Amino acid sequence: MNSFDCSFGRAAFAIAVALGTLLSAQPARADRCDDLAKELKNGIEGVRIGQTAAGTVYLAHPKAREITLGCSSKNFSNQLFGKSDRKPTPAFIDLMASAAAIVFTLPKDDMQRGVTRCYRRLGIFRGDDVPSRYRRLDMRCARTKTESSITITRSKDQ
Repeated sequence: MNSFDCSFGRAAFAIAVALGTLLSAQPARADRCDDLAKELKNGIEGVRIGQTAAGTVYLAHPKAREITLGCSSKNFSNQLFGKSDRKPTPAFIDLMASAAAIVFTLPKDDMQRGVTRCYRRLGIFRGDDVPSRYRRLDMRCARTKTESSITITRSKDQ
């Protein structure tokens, strides 16, 4: 056997072992969206984390019919969606303000003002689907005959 073949084999083996060690030494990282869902669970009493499907984490809370956290996509960095009765209760507005404050790292009282303002704009003059901007966030409030919803997003360029 040639000494070149032997040293080449040892070098190749050493490189393979080094690459294997380097790649396996990386700690497992949870998705940023999963981290946000856990922050919501820890920060707001009563929030339960459901399934994750297609970049959306489904959450549950007794004061909301539906609440979801959308993960970053092509158009937005995060999205928070909540659905309640036609006339949202103050508890639901407080829940959405708390969740938005955690997701978008803004003060809760500012988010309370923004969510309330969005819902107050629904009505005869502006209609049942009202988009607005507040603190560099896009808010869209909508209502039907039986329920109302709010979607809060931050676009990628913000």
